[in-house]
Amino acid sequence: MSRIGKKPVTIPGGVTATIENGTLSVKGPKGTLTLGLSDLIDYKLEDGAISVKPANDTRQARAFWGMQRTLVSNLVEGVTDGFTKVLVIKGVGYRANAQGRTLKLQLGYSHDVDLPIPDGLEVKTPDQTTIEITGIDKQAVGQFAAEVRRWRKPEPYKGKGIAYRGEFIFRKEGKKR
Repeated sequence: MSRIGKKPVTIPGGVTATIENGTLSVKGPKGTLTLGLSDLIDYKLEDGAISVKPANDTRQARAFWGMQRTLVSNLVEGVTDGFTKVLVIKGVGYRANAQGRTLKLQLGYSHDVDLPIPDGLEVKTPDQTTIEITGIDKQAVGQFAAEVRRWRKPEPYKGKGIAYRGEFIFRKEGKKR
């Protein structure tokens, strides 16, 4: 039994949800998100909440149960509050700058790295060493943050690179003399 799957997803005021043609559509103050529904799961709209139950008692249906409930919850949270990932850049001469729909990174390479910002996401650089990625789709926010981080992952000796805010970087001791 899925502990997460048992809980219905409450729909706050100002948010509407509809199920039609195998898709769940959630509309809120920040926008609209859709999710393709799985045949292994039954979805019901009742009493201002969306409940998720396995359609049958197969192992695969039970495995999908909690994940599908979390995906529905992410839709509701995205259209009400949105999602944010904050990246912190450490290193001498490393900096970032958001210019229009492009994120320009200087990471110690012989060239600048220009990343196009995907539609539906907003990128801010409050200072040269902080990148804030916001959007209503949790998967898109996380994917773009991972693509930015991939250009210079934090290294374990000095901690230089791009890290998530609050991420623990395991530090190694250098050579002994």
